[in-house]
Amino acid sequence: MVTARDIQEAAAGLRGVARRTPLVFVPELGAHLKLENEQPVGAFKIRGAYNAIRKLADPARQRGVITYSSGNHGQAVAYAAKQFGVRAVVTMPETAPAVKVEGVKQWGGEVVFAGRTSEDRRIKAEAIAAQDGLAIVPPFDHPDIVAGQATVALEIVEQLPEVETVVVPVGGGGLISGIVSGLAAAKSKAVVWGVEPAGAPKLHHSLAAGAPVRLERTASIADGLITLTVGAIPFAELARERKRIRGVVLVEDDSIRAAVQFLWRTCRLAIEPSGAATTAALLAGAVPRSSTTVLVVSGGNVDRSLLEAQD
Repeated sequence: MVTARDIQEAAAGLRGVARRTPLVFVPELGAHLKLENEQPVGAFKIRGAYNAIRKLADPARQRGVITYSSGNHGQAVAYAAKQFGVRAVVTMPETAPAVKVEGVKQWGGEVVFAGRTSEDRRIKAEAIAAQDGLAIVPPFDHPDIVAGQATVALEIVEQLPEVETVVVPVGGGGLISGIVSGLAAAKSKAVVWGVEPAGAPKLHHSLAAGAPVRLERTASIADGLITLTVGAIPFAELARERKRIRGVVLVEDDSIRAAVQFLWRTCRLAIEPSGAATTAALLAGAVPRSSTTVLVVSGGNVDRSLLEAQD
């Protein structure tokens, strides 16, 4: 399990790498935004990826790393690997947004396309890892990943000690489990709401079932949130702090698009659909709107056409 000591150690190891991102109050929303889009790779994923690569044994790290990702985790792994001067390979879906593919390449990562689902790219990554002797850095199902993501919560509590509610987008569960564990480590009483696309309700069903549920298919404009299941480790962390989780709300793609437009038009924030999901939930009235509510904006790697079309 991820301990408070693991999280504090991750925070220390991330100094000078992950930014302490702003927490800003937006009057039009009546809530705060935690702007993880301002990380070096444009998303929170740098926290978990760098922490996991940092903690690899040196011989394993020197052989290089590989991951499977729809985009943001892949960029984070490529960025982190570059800091250590090691090879990084990222298997990505054939449908990955061009902005994310180019982001991986920008940091020196090698892109290998593999099907359309998270399973397709995981299987391909495992085959390459076995062939080339690369260390796998999973996108969410690993304690070092969760500990890294938990540092978001430490910052939120430091920036807004009176925080009562944190709203988190849900893909594979690494971020929401990190937030829950981080709030516990910071001894905060804040509660957590998860937000998933209506076309990818894996945590929604998993919490109801009491165990991770695997969906047959998922689909959404929020490409970072369409994993087929939540990870076993993130789910165990959530189960440990189950009373802190108020629920998981589902948002339609139209609401997510509207939230992307709202954030661009109102705040001039270029936010990808996955990162705008929490705003969509608040605008829909599905989560509390107050000065003690924090919406985690997980990333800003957005296709500019989604913004330009709204100007």
